[in-house]
Amino acid sequence: MPQPALHPPVIQIAGYKNSGKTTLLCRLVERIKADGLTVGTVKHDAHDFTMDQDGTDTWQHQQAGADITAISSSRRTAWLMNRPAELHELITGMQEVDIILAEGFKTAPYPKLILLRQETDLELLQLDNVIAAVQWPAFPAAQNLPNLGLPVLAIDDLEPLYRLVRTLAGV
Repeated sequence: MPQPALHPPVIQIAGYKNSGKTTLLCRLVERIKADGLTVGTVKHDAHDFTMDQDGTDTWQHQQAGADITAISSSRRTAWLMNRPAELHELITGMQEVDIILAEGFKTAPYPKLILLRQETDLELLQLDNVIAAVQWPAFPAAQNLPNLGLPVLAIDDLEPLYRLVRTLAGV
């Protein structure tokens, strides 16, 4: 089911672990920035992560039991929450950017680029809102991909990927 146009538009990069999601996202961010646009990024981490260091003030706030901790400096701001957040919640704080790239969040309802590195990755094409397949050069099922009915792009050919993202985002 197509989603209404969002501002800023959200494009997801989805794939299994070690499929190149972060590398592709970073290359797209660099390319978007080179054109003078602003970009927000959101990452889903399937594992617990530690953003703060032992002993810092925000670490102490979290240890004391704070449910949400925010910190801001002259250069950056971060939020820590002791609960999972859906992608739509995370993007609400990014309304001033031109485009948002989301890494992961496979079940979120936004347009998705699916990374294909192994044959088992093909099952990801069944997700909702898949707009293109992005394949690795040695992808074993490459000969079958033209029959998908959606664009198939090479992960190492950034310009067509960038043009597709810009077109989909309407920026």
